[in-house]
Amino acid sequence: MQEQIKEASYDVLVIGGGIAGGEAALNLANNGFKVLIIEKDLSIGGKMILLSKVFPTLDCSACITTPKVSEISRQPGITIFTGSEVKKIIKKTENSFEAEVLKNPRYVIVEECTACQLCEQACPVVVKDEYQFNLVGRKAAFIPFTIASPKVAAIDIGNCILCGACEKACPPKCIDFTQEKEEYTIKIKSVIIATGFKLFDPLMIPRYGFGLFKNIITSMQMERQLAPTRPFNTILRPGDGKVPCKVAYVLCTGSRDATIGNPVCSQICCMYSIKQAQLLMGALPMADVTIYYLNIRSFGKGFEEFYEQAKGMGVNFIKGKIGRISEKENGNLILRYEDINENKVKETEHDIVVLSVGVIANRDAATLFPDEQLKLDAFNFINQTDPLASPARTSIEGVFVAGTASGPMDIPDSILSAGSASAEAMSYLIQNK
Repeated sequence: MQEQIKEASYDVLVIGGGIAGGEAALNLANNGFKVLIIEKDLSIGGKMILLSKVFPTLDCSACITTPKVSEISRQPGITIFTGSEVKKIIKKTENSFEAEVLKNPRYVIVEECTACQLCEQACPVVVKDEYQFNLVGRKAAFIPFTIASPKVAAIDIGNCILCGACEKACPPKCIDFTQEKEEYTIKIKSVIIATGFKLFDPLMIPRYGFGLFKNIITSMQMERQLAPTRPFNTILRPGDGKVPCKVAYVLCTGSRDATIGNPVCSQICCMYSIKQAQLLMGALPMADVTIYYLNIRSFGKGFEEFYEQAKGMGVNFIKGKIGRISEKENGNLILRYEDINENKVKETEHDIVVLSVGVIANRDAATLFPDEQLKLDAFNFINQTDPLASPARTSIEGVFVAGTASGPMDIPDSILSAGSASAEAMSYLIQNK
């Protein structure tokens, strides 16, 4: 039997609970507005909460994100729906919207869970851990990651075998398999879209061998190995658990490449690869780290100095275009590349290859407005109608964009963008009060 649709009203609906969405929501709530955050994942914090350190200062990413996430969670003017999605948004009048929201069941009573992880220990089902980017497994009853917010267990019902082991192990008896999806009709006055970006899928470049050779990983998989909440105690290559001695980075994987449909620069790949290279030099002092690049784009404050610092630490930079990656019997990888400076084709052997994947547009928000046209730019990011004077404004009056939903940018720029979106939304709400 279908559950009755619930109703609620807020001043602003923020779609996306990453660093941009959270910052925008916090700014609005601190100024007295009532905000609802809709986050599709089981925790707010977005991709930033999963990172190791930030460039170019090498400050701890979790140390920055966790207090901010805690502040967002404790702000009384903010309501958070995790594991939820916006189905559609209808503009009812000139300054009011109505959103249909689906809140998926967690199969755990959030208010009663103590995060003891006994359900996780008792669960017999092991599946790939998407929060560790499939480097390790997790249970069907699980807490997403150590610093998740809310830090509450969830049941992966798609892989659960309904054995009841988690229910028996749970001290507060908060496992509830009777939970159903909840539908909400949300009345709002303004919308901020902060749906973030997606990472390029390297399977689209078969010559790189991702998915075929086990010791070829993505930059996010390496990022998780460097993070404080990492899956292993050191850096390991997934093929055999060996500590790598020769590490290669392939820049512009899925960026600046019209053949795969993404001709734009992702703006962050050069610098996060250099950051990881520096961290690897510290974690594995005897390792050789080589970065294969076409152009280093160190355009931000302190970026060029950061690049020079990596060269001073011994990171090798080779200006070369990778033609093919092949595998030897021992799992090592042969990179065949064109050395652009010497105009020669060369081959080099490495233990592990890291593909520095680029940023692509998240098009999920494009279909949320059936009665209005949310315009996208030429690269499928949300179009900014006036990027200089009013960068958060979109083609729909009362709808604003924050963070990487409007295009590739780094963390400081995402936070600045969130500030712009929240200021624009406040101005709009005050004018239409």
